[in-house]
Amino acid sequence: MKKSLIALAFATSSIAALTGMVVAKDQAKDALPPGSVSRAKGLEAWKRIEAVVTHPRCANCHVDARAIPMWTPAGESKPRVHGMNIHGGKSRIGAETIRCSTCHMTSTQPNEPAPAPLRAGIDWQLAPVEFIWFGKSGAEICAQLKDPKRNGGRDAIALLAHLRHDASLNGFIPRAWEPGAGRTTPPGSFEDHVKDMALWGAAGQPCPK
Repeated sequence: MKKSLIALAFATSSIAALTGMVVAKDQAKDALPPGSVSRAKGLEAWKRIEAVVTHPRCANCHVDARAIPMWTPAGESKPRVHGMNIHGGKSRIGAETIRCSTCHMTSTQPNEPAPAPLRAGIDWQLAPVEFIWFGKSGAEICAQLKDPKRNGGRDAIALLAHLRHDASLNGFIPRAWEPGAGRTTPPGSFEDHVKDMALWGAAGQPCPK
């Protein structure tokens, strides 16, 4: 029994180490040398990033501390308050009322056509409070994303790692481009978004005035 537990612990730590190595490798692959991209090119990349993060697929769960999610039903283009009086609560997962997971399953299976609820490979939840940006301007979101005090303590390279880590879990970010038939998607692709984040980071994370 003791040997089995030791073996299990070793296997778990090995998997964690391997995952860390993969993420680190992805970071090195995606990141560009600082200063290798001009400010002008960085601002061009930011405009494309802005179009992604303000799209309903990305922004609807980045709501304020009131934790009332937004949604954009199939056939509509503008977000509105989530139906069924849904409230994320302080937990941001709806634990105080109705859990997000009541309808939004944790699954790596492809999303089904609308109006089937969206799902992802990680437990469904609203974005953390420090990632609030629904309704903010592009300049405000840009300043927030480059500020470690408001982005989870991440620098430009760590933001790239965040994207890759979420993708490795089949999480919310890549699924924005695979929401199921009948729903709109952000412009470009997930890989395009990663490249733009790398360009923006190498340019010094410039923000529009």
